[in-house]
Amino acid sequence: MAEKLKLPLVGALTAVISIALVLLGNPGNMGFCIACFLRDTAGALGLHGAAAVQYARPEAIGIVIGALVMSLIRKEFSAKGGSAPATRFVLGACVMIGALVFLGCPLRMVLRMAGGDLNALVGLFGFVGGILLGMFFLQKGYTLKRTYDVAKTDGLALPVMSLLLLAALIFVPSILLFSESGPGAAHAPMIIALVAGLIMGAVGFVSRLCFVGGIRDSFMFKSFSMLSGFIALLVVGIIGNIIFGQFNLGFENQPVAHTEWVWNILGLGLVGFGSVLLGGCPFRQMVMAGSGNSDSTIAVFGMIFGAAIAHNFSLASSPAGTTANGRVAFVVAFVIVAVIAVFNTFYKKKARANA
Repeated sequence: MAEKLKLPLVGALTAVISIALVLLGNPGNMGFCIACFLRDTAGALGLHGAAAVQYARPEAIGIVIGALVMSLIRKEFSAKGGSAPATRFVLGACVMIGALVFLGCPLRMVLRMAGGDLNALVGLFGFVGGILLGMFFLQKGYTLKRTYDVAKTDGLALPVMSLLLLAALIFVPSILLFSESGPGAAHAPMIIALVAGLIMGAVGFVSRLCFVGGIRDSFMFKSFSMLSGFIALLVVGIIGNIIFGQFNLGFENQPVAHTEWVWNILGLGLVGFGSVLLGGCPFRQMVMAGSGNSDSTIAVFGMIFGAAIAHNFSLASSPAGTTANGRVAFVVAFVIVAVIAVFNTFYKKKARANA
């Protein structure tokens, strides 16, 4: 019974923490959003020049460190990698482009729905469709090459970089960039945000929570345990938002969201497709990177790169809608992900058969 309740409890806890972070200063429906956090952090490091989204998010730092600490406590830290790192970097960048077309990662999709944002509900159909497309390739034999044991320094790369970023944020903030207005200027107090991230990283490691995995497993294996965390997050989030007056049912006037339904579907479709090929959603990639998986670290670097180019070349959407550059970038990114899927499914299978 305790095992069955684990994921629903994690989902409920995620909702509570997310609502608290919004009440304490985070942008609406953005208590947690990996895409948004990495985008803001990229801006803080000067990797893009969008002044409205520049802040080294303590939540992102906390997720990585929380996963590291919990993996060490449980003696499950494992430095592994070497599975097509360049491919994973590209997939990470493409996933981020899809997320910034939609304006949020899968976690924020659920939080937006919990706040009454029907644009996110529309996007959910694209997310599921992208996962189903990725599953088609999985069932046909898609695979990246196997992982290997690597040096602990590889497994610790992102945790160490996260600690250095935290040190800069606390002791020498002058070397970072900070938004004076916009989403980057809206944030909960640093210590509270960091603690929230630490908790999420720890429970994310223990529960293996993954928003892509929940939907994938329900279709492929008829296993609904991970999906129960998704549902609990949504239900508790709705109740909490209603209690605190944060619930606004409709398409219009939603925080950091746009109403172009086709692109909400397509953006999240790309996120779902790419995340299946990566082996987990952006949140899961952050947790895995914290616990020693250098392949996930490379995927996170790819997401940061994707966020940087999205804002340097006007690819990211805004509440006003998508951009022409963003729509072109989506098509390019989708084609790239499709080529990766086809090559690592059918070409490799043919090569193995001829070997």
